[in-house]
Amino acid sequence: MRPNGERWRAAYATDPARTRGRLIVEASSPTRSDFQRDRDRIIHSTAFRRLKHKTQVFVHHEGDHYRTRLTHTLEVSQIARALARALGLDEDLAEALALSHDLGHTCFGHTGEEALDSCMAAHGGFDHNAQALRIVTRLERRYAGFDGLNLAWETLEGLVKHNGPLLDRDGQPTPRYAERGIPAAILEYDALNPLDLWSQAGPEAQAASLADDIAYAAHDLDDGLRAGLFEIPELRAVPFLADLLDEIDRLHPGLEPSRVIHELARRVITRFVEDVIREGGRRIDALAPRSVADIRNAAEPVIVFSRPIAEADAEIMRFLWARMYRHPGVVAVRKKADAIVNDLFTAFTAAPSRMPDEWSAGLADATESRIARRVADYIAGMTDTYAVLAHRKLYATTPDLYWELPSRGLPLTDP
Repeated sequence: MRPNGERWRAAYATDPARTRGRLIVEASSPTRSDFQRDRDRIIHSTAFRRLKHKTQVFVHHEGDHYRTRLTHTLEVSQIARALARALGLDEDLAEALALSHDLGHTCFGHTGEEALDSCMAAHGGFDHNAQALRIVTRLERRYAGFDGLNLAWETLEGLVKHNGPLLDRDGQPTPRYAERGIPAAILEYDALNPLDLWSQAGPEAQAASLADDIAYAAHDLDDGLRAGLFEIPELRAVPFLADLLDEIDRLHPGLEPSRVIHELARRVITRFVEDVIREGGRRIDALAPRSVADIRNAAEPVIVFSRPIAEADAEIMRFLWARMYRHPGVVAVRKKADAIVNDLFTAFTAAPSRMPDEWSAGLADATESRIARRVADYIAGMTDTYAVLAHRKLYATTPDLYWELPSRGLPLTDP
């Protein structure tokens, strides 16, 4: 054990004792490392609490058993900690990044983001990673000495770059940002506190990113099966899943479907986590990093899936895209949610005074772009519930998002 309850970490892990610090200098804590403080600030933030009623795939009232942004985030956090512990990384930083990675998501999941991005097309667009940065550097207003959460440099860097560098070494946007450019919010903050957008993220951010992928693959399969969007035998179209189902059948013949679903999800997580630990360890050994700087300066990330598991993950996501994300019932609800977001944006940009005072203040002589960004910030922070209520206050009719799904809960049996 180390001071402040920290665990052992490898030489290539991010060391909180060597942090690049916070934008606004603060006295250190006698009981917590900087990354532990960041984790705690994220958990206590308003944006984190709102994740409880923000859509993952299904809107919140479709069933208590389906994931929300909050439950997904907690599952990502658990996987990120497991990866960090096995690979000798800083667990607190990995956890902070996992807990903050979805803060910028809107109501109604990716539908809300796509709708807001369309609404903001003439004003720089909308990107949930950039929105997360805005939240933790500007929009949270809790502390007397600063806006945002005043997180450590390493936490902000990982939040922005967990999906990889934004610039190449020549300063040009990477393929992900080549067409539309890097979001203005990221560039504005980078000019104030450079985040080395050209380098790889630290290893803890890489672990958190893989944890997100793992949670998506396993838990969306779980939710999709429980919702009846597809049946267990259909999963055999994915060879990786067919092998796991064969294993379950061999070890537990005649197992009831609800338990098969859980056994499948836990095996997906286990196989993926173990693969990342093996492949990450192999790449770390090959690179032989002596510090976290060596990992940031590497040509490629080191915390990754092996090729076979990367292919299995891609096959699972293709299956989910076809059978779950594009399911007619899901698409129908998404269209209604899209209409709600578009209606709210239209109403609030036309008359900003319709927003609460703290959001409409100072917009009397504001430019169209400034008003639009303020409205986008307001809508992005809404939960599904709040967005529906806001729409009902403004419009005579509001789309009904309810979609009754079949119950596939674990049947009760006598002890």
